[in-house]
Amino acid sequence: ISLGKKFYNRVWIPDPEEVWKSAEIAKDYKGDRVLQLLLEDGTELDYPVDPGSLPPLRNPDILVGENDLTALSYLHEPAVLHNLRIRFAESRLIYTYSGIILVAMNPYKQLPIYGDAIIHAYSGQNMGDMDPHIFAVAEEAYKQMARNQSIIVSGESGAGKTVSARYAMRYFATVSKSSSNAHVEDKVLASNPITEAVGNAKTTRNDNSSRFGKYTEISFDERNQIIGANMRTYLLEKSRVVFQSENERNYHIFYQLCASARQSEFRHLKLGSAEEFNYTRMGGNTVIEGVNDRADMVETRKTFTLLGLREDFQMDIFKILAAILHLGNVQIAAVGNERSSVGEGDGHLMVFCELLGLECSKVAQWLCNRKIVTSSETVVKPMTRPQAINARDALAKKIYAHLFNFIVERINQALQFSGKQHTFIGVLDIYGFETFDVNSFEQFCINYANEKLQQQFNLHVFKLEQEEYMREDIPWALIDFYDNQPVIDLIESKMGILELLDEECLLPHGTDENWLQKLYNNFINKNPLFEKPRMSNTSFVIQHFADKVEYKCESFLEKNRDTVHDMLVEVMREGKVCGASGSECCSFRSSLYLLMETLNATTPHYVRCIKPNDEKLPFEFDSKRVVQQLRACGVLETIRISAQSYPSRWTYIEFYSRYGILMTQQELSFSDKKEVCKVVLHRLIQDSNQYQFGKTKIFFRAGQVAYLEKLRLDKLRQGCIVIQKHVRGWLQRKKFLRERQAALVIQQYFRGQKAITAAALKEAWAAIVIQKHCRGYLVRNLYQLIRVATITIQAHARGFLARRSYRKVMLEEHKAMILQKHTRAWLARRRLQNIRRFVLNIQLTYRVQRLQKRLEDQVGTRMLPQHLLSPTDLLYLHRILSYAVMLKTQDYEKQMQSLKDEIKALSEERSQLQQQLEAERLASDGLRGDLARLSKQAKVGHPLLERHRLSPLTCRGTAVPRSHWTRQLREQGYPSAVIPVGSLSFSLSAPDLKPRGVVVNMIPGLPAHILFMCVRYADSLNDADMLKSLMNSAINGIKQVVKDHSEDFEMLSFWLSNTCHFLNCLKQYSGEEEFMKHNSLQQNKNCLNNFDLSEYRQILSDVAIRIYHQFIIIMENNIQPMIVPGLLEYESLQGISGLKPTGFRKRSSSIDDTDAYTMTSVLQQLSYFYSTMCQNGLDPELVRQAVKQLFFLIGAVTLNSLFLRKDMCSCRKGMQIRCNISYLEEWLKDKNLINSLAKETLEPLSQAAWLLQVKKTTDSDAEEIYERCSSLSAVQIIKILNSYTPIDDFEKRVTPSFVRKVQALLNNRGDSSQLMLDTKYLFQVTFPFTASPHALEMIQIPSSFKLGFLNRL
Repeated sequence: ISLGKKFYNRVWIPDPEEVWKSAEIAKDYKGDRVLQLLLEDGTELDYPVDPGSLPPLRNPDILVGENDLTALSYLHEPAVLHNLRIRFAESRLIYTYSGIILVAMNPYKQLPIYGDAIIHAYSGQNMGDMDPHIFAVAEEAYKQMARNQSIIVSGESGAGKTVSARYAMRYFATVSKSSSNAHVEDKVLASNPITEAVGNAKTTRNDNSSRFGKYTEISFDERNQIIGANMRTYLLEKSRVVFQSENERNYHIFYQLCASARQSEFRHLKLGSAEEFNYTRMGGNTVIEGVNDRADMVETRKTFTLLGLREDFQMDIFKILAAILHLGNVQIAAVGNERSSVGEGDGHLMVFCELLGLECSKVAQWLCNRKIVTSSETVVKPMTRPQAINARDALAKKIYAHLFNFIVERINQALQFSGKQHTFIGVLDIYGFETFDVNSFEQFCINYANEKLQQQFNLHVFKLEQEEYMREDIPWALIDFYDNQPVIDLIESKMGILELLDEECLLPHGTDENWLQKLYNNFINKNPLFEKPRMSNTSFVIQHFADKVEYKCESFLEKNRDTVHDMLVEVMREGKVCGASGSECCSFRSSLYLLMETLNATTPHYVRCIKPNDEKLPFEFDSKRVVQQLRACGVLETIRISAQSYPSRWTYIEFYSRYGILMTQQELSFSDKKEVCKVVLHRLIQDSNQYQFGKTKIFFRAGQVAYLEKLRLDKLRQGCIVIQKHVRGWLQRKKFLRERQAALVIQQYFRGQKAITAAALKEAWAAIVIQKHCRGYLVRNLYQLIRVATITIQAHARGFLARRSYRKVMLEEHKAMILQKHTRAWLARRRLQNIRRFVLNIQLTYRVQRLQKRLEDQVGTRMLPQHLLSPTDLLYLHRILSYAVMLKTQDYEKQMQSLKDEIKALSEERSQLQQQLEAERLASDGLRGDLARLSKQAKVGHPLLERHRLSPLTCRGTAVPRSHWTRQLREQGYPSAVIPVGSLSFSLSAPDLKPRGVVVNMIPGLPAHILFMCVRYADSLNDADMLKSLMNSAINGIKQVVKDHSEDFEMLSFWLSNTCHFLNCLKQYSGEEEFMKHNSLQQNKNCLNNFDLSEYRQILSDVAIRIYHQFIIIMENNIQPMIVPGLLEYESLQGISGLKPTGFRKRSSSIDDTDAYTMTSVLQQLSYFYSTMCQNGLDPELVRQAVKQLFFLIGAVTLNSLFLRKDMCSCRKGMQIRCNISYLEEWLKDKNLINSLAKETLEPLSQAAWLLQVKKTTDSDAEEIYERCSSLSAVQIIKILNSYTPIDDFEKRVTPSFVRKVQALLNNRGDSSQLMLDTKYLFQVTFPFTASPHALEMIQIPSSFKLGFLNRL
């Protein structure tokens, strides 16, 4: 040991109070017998040492508090104890890995770390990626179910075994939800309250102590869903039924029954309070603080019902339980010294017999007498009062044991399954190694079982070590480990302790003393593991793997026989209560053999529960009690096995990241990280025996990682010194220059003051006057020049503005006047011409009438004399006739021209129709070959039209029969995706309506507008049937297409957009004033006239909500795997890596960092979502809501993972998170989404990152944390502070006193007690109304839609 840096010269020395205490080496050790130490309280100590056995070294502080004990460089008992103390007492972390073991400390306090959110957070994760947890062990077992698994939960009473096993089973029930309605998971969980009611009791160590061992085998099918379960129990503590020590209780079910005695259904049991019965009042206290026995009875009955156990069955159980209580109150009186009797009028005896259907006289007789059968005669022998009481108690124990087994059997029947079991996971909840002041038969059996389990554990650990070495191609050296086979042989071998016990039980006059004497004769001085106590002749000592235990032989034979007198058994059989029995040791040994056979056929996972103190105080760490349990549960044996070889194991990625600072530029230039690590290690550690290179890991001997940490810290310290040197030099230079300048100024003024004279003052004054006038002259000249320039500029500017105003008024406005003038003149001329033409017509008519009248006056004369018509009249008549002929001719010409044009148009149309028909015939030949394939494809286009309403479109030639259009559609290649609406049939081709094909160069929601135009058509016809058919078909079609493409993000985005546009069209053209504010006059003309579609709008809105939720789920499922690797694990800031050793459980990222998600992956995925939504025309407000939901998920998932990963709670990681948040904010700005409130959803994560970086020492720091962290709950703040982990020795841990200060400030908050954020939370979605700016008559339908058979109205 050499005196090195401050943090690497500390050792552990034994201490009677704390077991081990830390001390610092005060002077270099040179092989002396005394080591000069400095204790933490400042006391100097000369500690005697043996040069061959120096005190264990203490790990660097940077390695203390790790998730896995195997990550420590120095692996020994004090290091393990100190690491557990730091994690439990300071960081408030109750779980720690020790290789393959999960060490669980009982916090004696409810913690918010077992909710469904925590279960989902651990589901699918690797063990090394998350903080240690019972859920991590359960997930590991669940993922490896290709082979049967088992979880072995052990520990002493009060350590939390039952709770740990219950949480493991709840994890399986939650993550393997069955699709059936049988609720098998609920039934499996319901078995726990029942077995706890009949098998758990209050002891001095635990209010809910399991008094039996339990192995629950949970069966799974091929889909890893629970299909059933089976339960096996071991060694029920039957003696508790008739005897309880002080401050202990009987089994819970008795007190639940007594608390419910006054209920009508229990009155026939004739029970009272628990204080009235001998079997429930022995402990002196029948109530547990905080426990409501009556409410627990309601819960017990509910679970009975959930398991399908009927009311009559439940009542039979309660009858037997009540009978046991009444049996305990049966009074046995002594008759002389040799006899005893029970009065037949004993009330409790009568109730006992009534409840069980027994004859009262027979029970009374055989409680006080026994029948002895010999070869020649049968003798009835009376019993003394103590013998009779023992017989009564034996009967009560026997009845309860059979009842317990019967209940377990019925539970197993309820959990049976008909299908085939694929795999199973067994959860073993069994008592750990026990040693008390007085140890009897029960402790002997318990410790025997633990010997067997410890042997299996040792072999499994040894096997894993060997497999690890072989997998990494490292030479395997045999490791010595403790083998407890000699102890097991002592107990179970031929002529061992158990066999001698059974042999003595078979003898008629066998006694405990005779059996003990046989043990002395067989094993003393013959077996080193068996001893006789010096001060006792009624006990024996066995050296178990954990400790020496002294057993008192009293009652061993009685408890092993476990028998009731034959006549009492016969009486019970008449009442069908009891069955046969055998040796307790024999049955326990056979059941233990079956258990070990089952465990050996599975992959085991170990949970060791530790009781931190005997006072049940929350987060109080009693080193003596803890180390005693660590020695007993095998944790230290695991550490010892690991420490013998290469305990520290780093992957190449971890080593490269952590110790890159020790590498030279030349070494860093190599591309192969593995080779770089090898070169660096050869340079840093000269002794190649101190490490080995495996395929994926580097194996270090004890202490080498601490040495590397020292080198790293020295390099960092050296770098800090260089930085400090330059910074201090710069500061000093800056200070020097400032002082130098100040000195020059002082010198200047001093010298000036010294040189002042009268002449100098006059000259200075004169100079000032001259300067004043000169400066004034110059300034006036400059002012005049500027004034002239300003006036000139103003003149030109004003002229320019005036001319521009004139042009605007006289030219632009004058143009309108000119147009108006010419327009009015043209209108006036046209009106004049019309009037003139009208007047001429009147004149013409008038003159014609005059001429006709004059002609009629000459009726007598056939020939009109020429002289009667004046030349003027003849000329005028000629003009009139010519004008009439000309008008008629013009009319005929116009009619002929229009007919010619119509003929030409018809000819052209006929030619086009012929060409189209020919093209369609050619196309149909090619389409017929694809008909089968297209028929199987999803009819994407049809739900679109089904979704949308009316249109000013109808089929060209509506008189054409429907069959014609159906045939035409089939010829074009449309299978059966046609929406029939009365006489209207139309369809969109699925291949042509793929989102990318529709949205390009088209108005948003074009299919929605087409559908609405069809709705308008049905409205214009006032055809209710057509409209109803159209709407129903559209809605059902959209539902179907969403169902068929429930995993297609682009398709869902497309249909969500069109559904919203269709809904907006229905509102915009509904005729309601609130939706018509932004309509044009023409759009108002297109409003619906005959139907109110508000009901369909509601249905359509519900469908849109369903699509939106599925749309969000798809986005969340796509981005969620990227969140934690991208935001939390990826190190975007170079040079601040925070990787530390992880021990036996490796992180996923430390094993393979290729193809890992980065922050860029997250941003690219967000950009893809955003661009797809925009391309599909999704409303901007809806886009903002979707982005807000995504950002909430990102923040919640990252923060939840941070809560469950202590290794991520560091200052450097806070910087990384803050940097990644800034990338997200930049993305929002780039997409113009900063007003979407998405940034606010990241506020809790941002505050958590700030909390990791801020100083955490003083009272002002605590107040600042209280004020700044308003978005984090008190539980979350305390969790981060407790989990804060320094990455380097320059950082300091958060002291418990500072955490208490913050907690005191946060106590006034009334926020949630939940630790995790709900990642499934969905913000309320609102569909904004946005009026469409597109006029329906201007919408063009692309030819790719192939809707040429529709005609515009």
